[in-house]
Amino acid sequence: MISLPNISPGPRKMGTVFVPCSSSLHPSMRLDSRARSSSLVHGLRDGAQLSSSSCISQGNSLHNRRSSSSHWRFRDSSSLIIKCCYPQNSDFPRYYSKREKKPFPIPVLELRRNARERQKRFQGKNRKPLPPPKNGMLVPSLIPVAYEVYNARILLINNLKRLLKAIPVHACRHCNEVHVGSEGHPFRTCHGWRAEARRGEHEWTTDAKVEDLLVPIEAYHLVDRLGKRLTHDERFAVPRVPALVELCVQAGLELPGLPTKRRRKPVIWMGRAEFIDADEDDLPDEPDPGPEWPVLAELPDGEAGPPGSEEETVRLAEEALAAWDVVRDGADRLMRRYAVRVCGYCPEVHIGPGGHRARNCGALKHQQRNGQHGWQAAVLDDLVPPRYVWHVPGGFEGRLERELRSFYGQAPAVVELCAQAGAAVPDRYRPTMRLDVGIPSSLGEAEKAI
Repeated sequence: MISLPNISPGPRKMGTVFVPCSSSLHPSMRLDSRARSSSLVHGLRDGAQLSSSSCISQGNSLHNRRSSSSHWRFRDSSSLIIKCCYPQNSDFPRYYSKREKKPFPIPVLELRRNARERQKRFQGKNRKPLPPPKNGMLVPSLIPVAYEVYNARILLINNLKRLLKAIPVHACRHCNEVHVGSEGHPFRTCHGWRAEARRGEHEWTTDAKVEDLLVPIEAYHLVDRLGKRLTHDERFAVPRVPALVELCVQAGLELPGLPTKRRRKPVIWMGRAEFIDADEDDLPDEPDPGPEWPVLAELPDGEAGPPGSEEETVRLAEEALAAWDVVRDGADRLMRRYAVRVCGYCPEVHIGPGGHRARNCGALKHQQRNGQHGWQAAVLDDLVPPRYVWHVPGGFEGRLERELRSFYGQAPAVVELCAQAGAAVPDRYRPTMRLDVGIPSSLGEAEKAI
């Protein structure tokens, strides 16, 4: 660890750290004159701030890769400015009430404006053929991504089953709140059964499962992605599978228990919602199977044993955290090409160009809609929702104080479990975890904090 020398006093900008450029700095922190015109500028979020300790700790890898999370420029001949695209602290994700409709990812007015512009731009011109997957074909570049996301999901579940037997995780009996630590947190945030009689206090149990960390989101499995929409009478005849698995299957994943229709020629659209399949008689009888991708299998609960040593625990935590990032990033790539819909009132998700017609929505004012869903474009958190938990500083044996709640941070349950097991926390989760915030030792010290 390198200590920064004294810096001349002056006004400090948010998200900026001034480091003198002298020979006393670490070799990885030195830049020559040619670095002034280098391509290290990648933007900065408003209000970002980086502590000196986090800047210096990343110095060893800074000269090996042009990090996209830093921005270097010279203030004058004797100082260097380091900027970070991640803020030092950020607010927690917004909680949407059940009486509130989800906002559209893109405002409706902007969608209408874009539609009018497209209509004017293509007016009087021949329409181009639709690209995959809108024409019924697969996107070849996303087939390995589908296998990668599916295998990362299986690896994540298997590692979490083993880590849950080594790291204590508490779950509330009456609500879906989870806490990673030796004992549950004292905050009165329970909204479950008879929460008023308990004044919002949780009743913690130690039998937490993987479903408590990974929110289960299911969707109907479609044999034909472009086929007719699912009706209300067919809601029990169509199997339901995890929504992420269904997205991978539609993107090219082949599973024996989930048959799906694969087209080798683009469909012929006859209208807005009518199409016919192209004649494939001139093609070979057996399609090209392509490369075979390995598929992992989920471990049964009885075969998932606890890690044998501390080194194995850290390895499982690092693999689980890397798999969590692969699942999130890969799902985001798939959602950019394959349509995913979500109800604006409930968590129901549908993988396909249009939502199903099953009237099983029981959210706010479902009587006025006759149980029909209000479909809209889904975002990543709708498909892979992170369940945020309180971050326990000092390891899972630490204890949170009710009066110091405003000083604690939060993180997804998977990230918090892996962090307590010994894995390094990625930079993207540090702002909400508030790792750079000093926690007072008593209430009197907290009252003196500015």
